[in-house]
Amino acid sequence: MSEPFEQIGYTGFMKAYCEYGGMLMNHGIELFGHRGASGHYPENTLSAFEAAKRSGADGIKFSVRMSKDHQLMVIHDESVNRTTNGSGIVRNMNYEELKKLDAGSWFNGEFSNETIMTLHQVAEWATQDGNRMRLNIELKNDSIDFVSLERAVLRLTRYYELENRVIISSFNPKSLMLVRALHPTIEIGYLVEGVPQNAVAKAKKIGASSIHCQEQFALSSEGQKTLAAGLSLRVYPVNDKSRIEPFYQAGVSAVMTDFPDDFVKEYSLLVQSKRAVQ
Repeated sequence: MSEPFEQIGYTGFMKAYCEYGGMLMNHGIELFGHRGASGHYPENTLSAFEAAKRSGADGIKFSVRMSKDHQLMVIHDESVNRTTNGSGIVRNMNYEELKKLDAGSWFNGEFSNETIMTLHQVAEWATQDGNRMRLNIELKNDSIDFVSLERAVLRLTRYYELENRVIISSFNPKSLMLVRALHPTIEIGYLVEGVPQNAVAKAKKIGASSIHCQEQFALSSEGQKTLAAGLSLRVYPVNDKSRIEPFYQAGVSAVMTDFPDDFVKEYSLLVQSKRAVQ
């Protein structure tokens, strides 16, 4: 292979690796920047997403919620207080108010030009030449029912022809069932906390293809039930790169991390070590 792993990402690496008869042809781990490369950049900003792309990560995971005037804003919290220089609840603020906020200085003054992104901006970025990253869009409607959020996200996804690169996730089963009713094939991930005993049944009812979970679920008997049911496991957020091998052994399909650069390098070393013992 002529290109380093960090440049071609996991998918490109594995394609080349499989051409050489690698032992991981039937199983690999995708790496997602959790809110971008949020360990080194302000979360959910263009800087964080660009850094995740440069790291060689396969995708990014971010949250979307609606503003007062029904714009799709990329922000994790209900309020802007933690990650901007403003204060207030996102759903009570309009687009113009939100876009005026500084979304970077809270992390470091050098990022003072960063603003809250919209899903339109992320989609524009994702469709630039050379950008093949997957987009895990978490619908932030588990505690607040945003009327038409699902429809708006799917409409935008179709418009930008990103349906094959998008994963829709949420903690809200009703929201995900609506997504499935509106779109029969888009990939859906059911988000859970802890180790719920009914996660597999709920995921199946939703029409999800994966369960997005914490480490304790992935490494439990419930994690094995998930795989036995034909669903994949994606783990969030993991910042200890030494966990890569246990996740690989457990059959985890994807890891979401604040430090994708570290994880890309660690996973590259793991793949090389597995190949060396063939």
